[in-house]
Amino acid sequence: MTSSLAALEQRARELLDLVHYDYFAGGAGDEITLADNEQAFRRLALLPRVLRDTSSRSIATNLLGDPSSMPVFVSPTAFHKLAHPDGERATARGVAAAGLILIASMAGTVAIGEVTAAAQDVDREARVWFQLYLQPDPEVTAELVRRAKRAGCTALVVTVDSPVHGRRAREDRHGFHDLPANMRAENMRGLPGSTGDAVRSIAMSSDFTWDHLRRLREMTDLPLVLKGILHPEDARLAVEFGADAIVVSNHGGRQLDRTPASLDALPAIAAAVADRIPVFLDGGVRCGSDVALALALGATAVGVGRPVLWGLAVGGDKGVTDVLDTLRSEFEHTLTLCGIAELSELNTSLVITRGASQ
Repeated sequence: MTSSLAALEQRARELLDLVHYDYFAGGAGDEITLADNEQAFRRLALLPRVLRDTSSRSIATNLLGDPSSMPVFVSPTAFHKLAHPDGERATARGVAAAGLILIASMAGTVAIGEVTAAAQDVDREARVWFQLYLQPDPEVTAELVRRAKRAGCTALVVTVDSPVHGRRAREDRHGFHDLPANMRAENMRGLPGSTGDAVRSIAMSSDFTWDHLRRLREMTDLPLVLKGILHPEDARLAVEFGADAIVVSNHGGRQLDRTPASLDALPAIAAAVADRIPVFLDGGVRCGSDVALALALGATAVGVGRPVLWGLAVGGDKGVTDVLDTLRSEFEHTLTLCGIAELSELNTSLVITRGASQ
């Protein structure tokens, strides 16, 4: 297992081209939200219980009908071949070995069918969800949905916080706006309106509304997860729309700078949803106690992104599994020390603001 995710990131930084490291590590604007995602966890403390029998416990769970060995999933991140030659194939193998759900990015450097095949080579029961940006041409969106379904994906995760690309100073400083010549966003190859197997660019559009999501709902019977919710009213609308789950997320601090940390936004959103659908969270999760804090504040499960990329860069699929096994070990250790025997016992009574009196 990985002894320290901070040390792992430093090792990955040494191995990666600096331009590619900064692409993965960087955030929007002054990177205030990027930093705050992690700092939000440090502002809180766990209040443990004692003399409670925790000798028997399972942290396995079920997310939208799919089994998961713990309440953690792997968040969608783009362009894994920048970190490792096998790209998303290696990530899929590593996640499957850990018994978790991978959300594969639409901006993957390996096509979704190959990603699911790699996961299922490790575990026939492995589950992959597909992250989707709605495209201005509905036929392109429809074909992406069909490909995900044919590949065996069991849910669609629709990113809703990206009417335009975020402005990221590190990428601008390096002039990093295109993949190397031997890499492409393979899910965008051979789509309607393209010539032959040409690769289209992923388009963002500021005119998307809830009506566009309703059209997507009509295209597929796959569960729909809306990723990028920060406002409680949007969470209520997601429930009314019929979303199967939401992800409280600020896109890892990569879209709009100075938004709330995901963890800070979570309690109000959990209250607005009121257990009607699962509420997931990503952004800033770096250790097992972070997982416990998020679940105590109302999350059903949490996503981890950048640490998986660092594991991929350092050790390929085994590096990915090591990161996730480390997170599992830390989470179980935290639960034991908090006197928690069941995941359902994680609640707000166990969380205080650091430095506050009880």
